[in-house]
Amino acid sequence: MRSGELINLKISHIDGQRDQVKIVASKGRKDRYLPLPKDLKERLREYYKLYKPKEYLIEGYNHSRYSASSLRAVLAKALEKSGINKKVTLHTLRHSYATHLMEAGVNIRVIQELLGHNDIKTTLIYTHVSRIHLDKIPNVMQFLQ
Repeated sequence: MRSGELINLKISHIDGQRDQVKIVASKGRKDRYLPLPKDLKERLREYYKLYKPKEYLIEGYNHSRYSASSLRAVLAKALEKSGINKKVTLHTLRHSYATHLMEAGVNIRVIQELLGHNDIKTTLIYTHVSRIHLDKIPNVMQFLQ
């Protein structure tokens, strides 16, 4: 999801019964649903018990909406702790998600829906072809012999 979607995510948008997260009025004012993986669902339950958010899933002081700059600061701290020295942004995580889905063989139309893109061309920009996939492409010359 986009960082703005995350900071606007309300507790009521998480459907633990259906294992879905509803993204409300995102870019283009559209709603969409994302899957809620079992391991994330368990972590969210732990997070909820610990922090007891009131309205938004991620809240700042006094249960106010979390800010984008705070979200960026959390990522910077996580990168520092993990020893990652590359330039990584919140948007980089979105690109990585799309790339991993492609590498796992997920249909590009499904990825388009998950990312909330109107145009498939936008989704294609997000998907990077990994070295692993390039190495699997057969040599054209073997077919010409």
